[in-house]
Amino acid sequence: MIDFGALLRPGSGVWWSQAAAEPRPLVDALLAQAGALGPLRLFTGLSWNDQLAQSISPADIMVSYGGLGALRELGATDQLDVVPCHYSALPRMFAEHRLPCDAGLLQVAPPDRDGMCSLGIGVDYMADALEHTGVLVAEINAQMPTVPGSPRIPLRRFTATVRTDRPLQEEERRPASDADRRIAAHIAGLIDDGDTIQVGIGSLGAAVFDALAGHRDLGVHTGMITDGVRTLIDKGVVTGARKQIDTGLAVAGTALGSAELYARVAELPLLFRPTSYTHAPQTLSRLSSLVAVNFAIEVDLTGQVGAEMSQGTYLGAVGGQVDFARAAALTGRRSIVALRSTVRGRSSIKFALDEGVVTTARADVDCVVTEHGVAHLRGEPLAERRRRLIAIAAPEFRDDLARAIHTAS
Repeated sequence: MIDFGALLRPGSGVWWSQAAAEPRPLVDALLAQAGALGPLRLFTGLSWNDQLAQSISPADIMVSYGGLGALRELGATDQLDVVPCHYSALPRMFAEHRLPCDAGLLQVAPPDRDGMCSLGIGVDYMADALEHTGVLVAEINAQMPTVPGSPRIPLRRFTATVRTDRPLQEEERRPASDADRRIAAHIAGLIDDGDTIQVGIGSLGAAVFDALAGHRDLGVHTGMITDGVRTLIDKGVVTGARKQIDTGLAVAGTALGSAELYARVAELPLLFRPTSYTHAPQTLSRLSSLVAVNFAIEVDLTGQVGAEMSQGTYLGAVGGQVDFARAAALTGRRSIVALRSTVRGRSSIKFALDEGVVTTARADVDCVVTEHGVAHLRGEPLAERRRRLIAIAAPEFRDDLARAIHTAS
């Protein structure tokens, strides 16, 4: 395995690929050696490395744009530094060396006959970060596909490599609940044939794709391609035929799903692009048919959205939510925020956000959806917003919300 002591010095900053593109063998080796390397600043996004919290050296600090996956365990300690930022800002932050980028760990596809390696399904922030990173270490995985649009990196660009032949990490997906399916049905009613959609991930996102099976000529421009997109492509629902840009192609920064999805990404009409393209305002403003579907932890009675924290712990991120919501609200079709009306017996529609952290401003939200219906907020004054949001709250909490308004006034 690689000797990171020869590549890093105390205080070095190291980033690595996220989600299914996470180079787990390299990360495990780095963490095993980190105690002898001196303090390090580490950066990744979504990680499923269940050993991360146990393996990270006490001297090291993990930096991320949120508390996703295994990073949630670090959120309860002083070893997670969350940078609250729009996903579209990550390329600039790497360029300015505000994020750790002395070294980068990548998972790539095997080199082609010209000695070029594809980033495969993990393009997003990695493609932007590597331009500003001196030391690159690669896991060359025989099972990482070469995909359309993915940047190619000369094999000689890597300071060190290891070769593996292992399956890509599959998405940890739970079945959709009845509430998820009811929410998804409401959302499907807000999407027209020919629209270009961005949909968040998880069981609710999967339910939304299931509910769109009867639509026609949908386009996709999103951060992560999932199995829901693959299924709708196979059914002829997602064609991209009416997209204003990248016509006929579904665009994303990475893929997150099943082994079948990873096996087929190279043959599907997909285009993988870096964050500097997928989330850029200049790109999104050209999609006049854009409908953004994002998910929340809590929403207050004016339409402000909290999607980052719960009970003092980071569970989510700003991520790309505001990038897509603002574009959809201003230059696209519609910005939708969805959430279950209750979590652990408490209302998710609240008089005021519990955490006091606004992820998405109320001006960037056109509709809020729960299993109880749709609150159309665009163009509505505050008093009417409150009335409409109470109407889609869980019935057992509606009187309490109305009383909170009366008490506050």
